[in-house]
Amino acid sequence: MTRADAFCTTRWTHICNARGDSPQALAALAELCNIYYAPIHAYITHTAQDLGDPRDLTQEFFSRLLAGSLIEGARRERGRFRAYLLGAVKHFLADVRDRQSASKRGAAHEHTPLESGTDTSLGIQVPAPEGMSSDAWFDRQWGLTVLDRGLTALEAEHEQQGKGAQFTLLKPWLTGELPAVSRIEVARQLGISEGAFKAAIHRLRQRFRAAVKAQIEQTVSSEEELRDELRYLIQVVS
Repeated sequence: MTRADAFCTTRWTHICNARGDSPQALAALAELCNIYYAPIHAYITHTAQDLGDPRDLTQEFFSRLLAGSLIEGARRERGRFRAYLLGAVKHFLADVRDRQSASKRGAAHEHTPLESGTDTSLGIQVPAPEGMSSDAWFDRQWGLTVLDRGLTALEAEHEQQGKGAQFTLLKPWLTGELPAVSRIEVARQLGISEGAFKAAIHRLRQRFRAAVKAQIEQTVSSEEELRDELRYLIQVVS
């Protein structure tokens, strides 16, 4: 199978082509919820504190998404799924405002909880820089979430290979954290030379990039879009 053919089986394609309650569509939507939960929560926290608890609003948004009521308009030709989803949450918040106004006149609404199995952890959360627009803040949180998911996938890969301890030792040189010990000491603990240590870091960074690409591939449909999103991710998290 060629690289181009591989894009035909991405979750984005499943969502565009498989509506309704098919297992493929539901699995794709659940995975997208996992990717975008933290960015959407950050955006709602930043823009709609007057509407109620941000966590409750985020849960309701994704309940609607999983029910299919917010996904029907998603089309690849309309641009990035990330941009579509941001527009959808803006529309949702406007609807909540209208609904709250109506409730003051006696109307009520039904709350639909998220199904079990949907990841609602907030991942990396950092305060919004002063002066940053809400849209830019959403994109930054998206970038941080993609990196965090890539790192988690890479860690799981090493655990499956029985290399969890090695990953823990090398991780600071991947994430930019201040290592607790020197590279010479880590190389000694791993029983390798300093040159082999540098090679191991190089391979780890290559695998991390591949893991991040795998996350982004879920919402793009071509190599060109993938490259664009990678460049944009670097821009928004820098």
